[in-house]
Amino acid sequence: MGRLKELRNYINGELDKIDDVDERTAATVHLYGVSLAAVILAKKRGLNEELAAMAAMLHDLYAYKTASYDDHAHKGAELAGKVLKELDLTNNEETEIICSAIYHHDDKNAVDSPMEELLKDADVISHTMNDPSKPVKEKEQLRYDNVCKEFGLT
Repeated sequence: MGRLKELRNYINGELDKIDDVDERTAATVHLYGVSLAAVILAKKRGLNEELAAMAAMLHDLYAYKTASYDDHAHKGAELAGKVLKELDLTNNEETEIICSAIYHHDDKNAVDSPMEELLKDADVISHTMNDPSKPVKEKEQLRYDNVCKEFGLT
């Protein structure tokens, strides 16, 4: 079994523990949506697609497991490191890349490493394009505009 598939199986098991069907569905849609966007961005930007997808699948797991977004990026990075170690899916360098992207993904105004930027952008794609009837959040507007320009979207 591939690393991404093994990670997704683990995450699916964690999401299955969410009792509320609507919350479980929203979590699944978001994590898989961000993962798909991350792979597309990684392919376009010449970054590691598998690591991008793994970071995306893990980026909000802490929030979904605890039902809290309080400092979820930093706490989520710590959880991601534990999950990756437990499943023995990545080497130390790969774990650091993934955890750093998760750690920084909530600060949409900062400019960080290419993988960190990719996860922020993939998260914004999910937030803005999953339901086009919702307005773009002010803190995500610049990223949304830049991603649209990158892909030639109006």
